[in-house]
Amino acid sequence: MVGCGIDAGSRAMKVALVDVENRRLVAAGHADQHPDQKALAAKLVAEALEVARLRPADVARTVSTGYGRRLIATADASVTEISCQARGVASLVPDVRTVIDIGGQDSKIIFLDERGVRDFAMNDRCAAGTGQFIEMAARRLGFSLEEMGRAAAGSRRPAVITSMCAVFAETEIVSVLAAGEAPEDVAAGVLRSVAQRVAALGVRGLSVPVVFTGGTARIVGMDKILSGAVGQSLTVPPEPHLTAALGAGLLACEMGPAA
Repeated sequence: MVGCGIDAGSRAMKVALVDVENRRLVAAGHADQHPDQKALAAKLVAEALEVARLRPADVARTVSTGYGRRLIATADASVTEISCQARGVASLVPDVRTVIDIGGQDSKIIFLDERGVRDFAMNDRCAAGTGQFIEMAARRLGFSLEEMGRAAAGSRRPAVITSMCAVFAETEIVSVLAAGEAPEDVAAGVLRSVAQRVAALGVRGLSVPVVFTGGTARIVGMDKILSGAVGQSLTVPPEPHLTAALGAGLLACEMGPAA
């Protein structure tokens, strides 16, 4: 039997199947979001079950999380992303005290103690400190997200991106490129700008270990840039974009089988 976690995020849908007995991840999947979130979730769950050689009847419970969690009608319960992120990360780094998550449309810092979530701070009103901003900048620079990280790593003089609004920042990027700034320097400036905005959420309250999650954590070199902004070393899980789905799957396991 497995617990199923579905993270219906703003940018992507993630699914995790967790073995009820040993609490280990047995299969996972993810895909870009789609207007029909129920259909996308069903497709990803079916694919994960096939990989794990399991049947739908082997799913004990399903927990949904993320922006679209209430749209997943097949879920037995919906839980906030804060709780699921904390649960998923703690299963990988048991002594974690701070989680920094940079998602598609929000960034958050979760503060934990030995009992669980103690507090959190979130930026969900402006795209300038999120993965969406990085994606916009990458498109403007002609980079994929993978290329964005590699280009930034080759920068010798990161450009200064000062705009606090993503819309104005895009105009600023066009201006600095027109002024002769190298694309790699602009890429580095964008990533540094995001890191600084995230750090401003609560850098003074960080306790170690600090774990960096979210799709943005998969960008090459972003962990080093964010580490410099917050003044702490960071741990990045092997699949940082799946931690909320993993946490939802663990919570599904803890609910026990359906009556």
